[in-house]
Amino acid sequence: MQIATSLFYDRSSSSINALGAKADSLQSQISTGTKLSAPSSDSAAYQRLAGLKRATVDDKAYVANLGTAESVLKQGDTSLTAITDQLQSATELVTQAKTGTLNAANRKAIGEQIAGLVTTLTNLANAKDARGQALFGGADGAPAVATDGSYALAAKPVSGIPIGDGQSVQANETAARIFTVGGKTKPDGSIEGGTNTLAMLSAIATALQSDDFKASSLDTSLADIGAASDQVSAVQASLGARAARVDLEASRLTDVAADREATRSGLEDTDITTTVVELQKTMTILSATQASFSKLSALSLFDYLR
Repeated sequence: MQIATSLFYDRSSSSINALGAKADSLQSQISTGTKLSAPSSDSAAYQRLAGLKRATVDDKAYVANLGTAESVLKQGDTSLTAITDQLQSATELVTQAKTGTLNAANRKAIGEQIAGLVTTLTNLANAKDARGQALFGGADGAPAVATDGSYALAAKPVSGIPIGDGQSVQANETAARIFTVGGKTKPDGSIEGGTNTLAMLSAIATALQSDDFKASSLDTSLADIGAASDQVSAVQASLGARAARVDLEASRLTDVAADREATRSGLEDTDITTTVVELQKTMTILSATQASFSKLSALSLFDYLR
């Protein structure tokens, strides 16, 4: 079979160029650490990588939101513990006042102390969270506002914090849910009716400081304070359940991120050992091809005639 000289050179040139391009690609993969230099390298892998990157960006936002939710929930739990402590102090003070052995001055002093507890509870209700927002605020106003001796409590819950696709968590509770006993929850989440804890304690303080004090005014006080404490405990338990959910979701996202990174690495990262071996093999073939081409191209008819 006869092979035209031009065909011989074209095939040899094409083979050498292809091997050289492969060697350059392998060297680039080793130096950059990635085996995908362009979408054309592996279109399917590029599409999967694009999806993984979008998911990673979304999860970073969710992780940040989980951190915010965790912080707010912890602060809420701490504040509710402080509120429970204040209510316990109110129970002790009312128990002293009900003994009937106090003179008017001591009774009024206890009334002043309970009034001080109301002020402390109001300050706790109006606390700010790590974001600078009202810790127990609602979509309908400030957490607890005193007007004319009465207390208006924020009752409508704010929107939850997104923590996943289609998932959110209510990181705070409204002042109304914390300081309202026996209220009815409306469809929008607000509280209707019930006994206002701050107003109830304020009334006790006023009664104790009155010159016309009657012991009968304290008949239901201990029961009312006990019910208020139970309500705070119920809210605190609810926050605890949400905090546990936040922890679980944070752990899940950590595991998902690890799995996603392993998938991304398998698609994109260069296997240095395998690539180096492949480069050495390619260079050997290229050298052999170049040497063979040099020897064959140097031959002529006179070489066969000798």
